Amino acid sequence: MVKITKSTIIHAPVEKVFNYQSDPTNLPEIWPSMVAIKNVRPSASGGKDFDWVYKMAGMHFDGASETTEQIANQRLVTRSVKGIDSTFIWTYTSEESGTRLSLEVEYNVPIPLLGKLAEAFIVKQNEHEADVMLANLKDRMET
Repeated sequence: MVKITKSTIIHAPVEKVFNYQSDPTNLPEIWPSMVAIKNVRPSASGGKDFDWVYKMAGMHFDGASETTEQIANQRLVTRSVKGIDSTFIWTYTSEESGTRLSLEVEYNVPIPLLGKLAEAFIVKQNEHEADVMLANLKDRMET
C-alpha cells in the first residue's frame, strides 16, 4: 500500500470545515480527479456512504466508499468497498487561527490495470492531488 500524509491550516472554524468536507457531494468541487459522486446515503456510522467515479492515469474507475467512523468536528474515516482499495482518515483540530486539517490516505495502485511502469508516476500524481485538494478546500473555506 502507498501512504500519503498531508496537513494544512485553514482560517475557518472547525465546524465549517467539517460540515463542508464531510459531505461527499462537495468532493468534485475540491478534488480535481473526482469526476462524480452518486448515490449518497446515510451510513451506519453516522456519516455518508457514496458511489464515485475517479480519473487516474487517464482511466475512469467506478467505486464505492463507506464511512467507517465519524466523530463530528474531530475525525472522519472512509474506506473504499469497491474500486480502488483505499482508506481516507481526516482529522480536524481546532486551533487559535482556525482549523488544522490532516489527511492520511492509504491505497493500492491498480497495477494489473495500469502496469508496473506507471506506478511511480501515479504515486507522484496522487501526492500532488492531495496537495491540490487541501489547497482548494482551504480556498473555499477562507473566502
